[in-house]
Amino acid sequence: MEEHGIHIALSAEKITDWLSLPVTNTLLAAWFSIAVLLIFAFYMRKSLKEIPGRLQALFESLFEYVLSYMEEVLENKRLARKLFPIIMTIFLFVLVSNWAEHLPFFETVKIHGSEGEVSLFKSANTDLNTTLALAIISFFTVEILGVVSVGLWKYLGKFFNFSSPLNFAIGIIELISELARLIAFSFRLFGNILAGEVLILVVKYFVPYFLPVPLMAFELFVGFIQAAIFALLTLYFVKLAIMEPEHAH
Repeated sequence: MEEHGIHIALSAEKITDWLSLPVTNTLLAAWFSIAVLLIFAFYMRKSLKEIPGRLQALFESLFEYVLSYMEEVLENKRLARKLFPIIMTIFLFVLVSNWAEHLPFFETVKIHGSEGEVSLFKSANTDLNTTLALAIISFFTVEILGVVSVGLWKYLGKFFNFSSPLNFAIGIIELISELARLIAFSFRLFGNILAGEVLILVVKYFVPYFLPVPLMAFELFVGFIQAAIFALLTLYFVKLAIMEPEHAH
């Protein structure tokens, strides 16, 4: 990396330490996304009306559509209502984190950290720790709901079936694919967002005036799609987890 060239950091950059824990620019970006969501949630909570305004009506329609879609997929209204907060939280956090990287002060505001001059904010989803944490939340949501819905022994029967050598092999493959979701979930989101960030940095460096604008618009669309994919995959994996073992394969 040259001093006046393109600065591409594949890992999060440490700014300081807090209680002996490293505070990185991607962690600050994650806190920023959480703060935005909390402020918006409190604002919407305080401004709720019996006769909704345009913004309230828009979000009510959006949430009703998502909830009805989840009820249709899961074929269980009670489970859909329980799962709805987790699915929407995952979607909104990933979406806000993806879109926040296009704010003017992301990547441009510099600060002298413990490792020299670094960006104060860096997209949270370009840090594998963030995407892995989201993948772990999704993974345990799926597994816990699977156990609660069909029972521990029936759920384990999906992976450890001793009725025949073929069923045993299928169960082991299913177990491996279940564990592989942690890697697939985290690297899919991490790779797509990091690739988009690097592409825009390169284009800004070589063609700084016109081309970055449509690319940034496209990346906003990609950010939405990635958030939707992450949430939808969690939903459909829950659907597979709550199925009876004989139907799951």
